[in-house]
Amino acid sequence: MFFIKRNLPLWERVLRVAVGLGIVWAVWAGLTVGIVSWIAGATAATMVFTAFVGFCPACALVGRRYLEK
Repeated sequence: MFFIKRNLPLWERVLRVAVGLGIVWAVWAGLTVGIVSWIAGATAATMVFTAFVGFCPACALVGRRYLEK
């Protein structure tokens, strides 16, 4: 089995879900058009997915670690 060490604190995970849902709302409301809508949708999906998993590959790439207290 494969386990991933979380590198996102709870406050950032909540923030990522909120921002991701905000981006989805903006796309759904028609505030973006064309390819920007697709890019915004992909960004929102990535943000929400990493929030639920608790692991961000980009953060791990730069060496960020979540210190549990």
